[in-house]
Amino acid sequence: MIENCFKPFIVLNTLVIRGVPMTDIYLRGGWVITLDKERRIIRDGAVAIDQGEIVAVGKREELDRDYRYYSSILIDTSRQIIMPGLVNTHVHMVQGLLRGCANYLPLIDWLTKRVWPLQGNYKPDEALASAKLVILEMIKSGTTTFLETGLVGRYGPDQIIEEAILKSGIRAAVARHVMDLTGYATQENALHPGLVEEGDTSFKDTIRLYHKFHGKGNRVWIWFGPRTPGAVSIELYRKISETARELKTGITMHLAEVREDVEYTMRDFGKRPVEFAHWVGLTGPNVVLVHVIWVTDEEIRLLAETGTTVSHNPCSNMKLASGMCRVSDMLRMGVNVALGTDGGPSNDTYDLLREMKHAALLQPVRALNAQAVRVEEVIEMATINGAKALGLDYMIGSIEVGKRADIITIDYWKPHLRPLNNPLSHLVYSASGHDVRSVIIDGKMVMLNRRVLTLDEERILEEADKAAYNLYNRAGICRDMETIWKIT
Repeated sequence: MIENCFKPFIVLNTLVIRGVPMTDIYLRGGWVITLDKERRIIRDGAVAIDQGEIVAVGKREELDRDYRYYSSILIDTSRQIIMPGLVNTHVHMVQGLLRGCANYLPLIDWLTKRVWPLQGNYKPDEALASAKLVILEMIKSGTTTFLETGLVGRYGPDQIIEEAILKSGIRAAVARHVMDLTGYATQENALHPGLVEEGDTSFKDTIRLYHKFHGKGNRVWIWFGPRTPGAVSIELYRKISETARELKTGITMHLAEVREDVEYTMRDFGKRPVEFAHWVGLTGPNVVLVHVIWVTDEEIRLLAETGTTVSHNPCSNMKLASGMCRVSDMLRMGVNVALGTDGGPSNDTYDLLREMKHAALLQPVRALNAQAVRVEEVIEMATINGAKALGLDYMIGSIEVGKRADIITIDYWKPHLRPLNNPLSHLVYSASGHDVRSVIIDGKMVMLNRRVLTLDEERILEEADKAAYNLYNRAGICRDMETIWKIT
């Protein structure tokens, strides 16, 4: 075996040395950002994986003796950063076809005039094409686990779980939307007719999906995804909360994303949004509240006391002019803050590495304090905090012996990442998803040298284009480029 120290390589060992057990994968060299309890950073490190589990983490010179020649797959990562797979805590899979469809609109107009009319016209095969596109993008940009915020019946959730999630190799907590009203905050009858479902129907279908898929392959979990206040009755919110606790599963919901949310809960219930959520049972360690922008100190303390996670989505908040989440205050007061990209029309990318940079830059602007948030905190938000949000930190979110091997590598031998003075700073401020080289999920190679091994990339791109063409035509929404410039 000849090693070329100047180029990343992979060696498949086909000879098993008698009496010496073989491990599955050995990542050799580079920086290892562990996110373990001591937050160790190992220069010139290595990681060994066997049967989906991390079996050794340490210095390359120490691990080489046991793993260099005794692994089925040996990957040179000497010019790469090895880190835990990213956890995206807010994803709309069916919005992958909707990028650029609703620029320059505030949230409620954005929803009612463009996004919901399109989503209300989806057919199952189109929703599947969108889900595959989004999952492909997430894998290629380093996300190994995500939280889908809410599927509805017209999308064909069974098909999405079976054909997109399970076949791709990614991990996912999949929330199913539950609703029994049609409003959004202060606006009545806001929801598109194509998305309206009966409370009993949407609730029972969530239970059906739970019994069919929850825990399948140790990679899929079914959550409740109640719609925002205005679309769900108090009785149904409380029923969701009680049932989620009984089933030991999670709940995710948008909350306090815009000022109208505060106006609605104060007007109708005399409570601010987080107080309202707590009143109906939607706080706790099994709850991920999304956006959570318009909140007070008292509400932040309530989130911390109840162990409720906040999913911060800075790009979406900026594009829709929703406001700035008080992330630095939340972290200081003990709230578990994780990171999400949101969807295609509110972010235009599902690249969580890009999101890390925006999260890091937005807080100093909000607080007028350059020290408002550190890069270490942002990396935690994208990894171990996300795993904790999904109740999976015992299994993923860090590189530690005994945990499942959800690991990505970042190629830093590029102009925008050289010189590598500070790998943590470079990850947050300089890197993007295009720098992800390889992805391992549950100990399996899902992407190697930028090639996704579980999905047909060319076919997915072609199917997404066809699906978008049909969807926009059916919804009566023009796909022509929106610009003030002249097109000839």
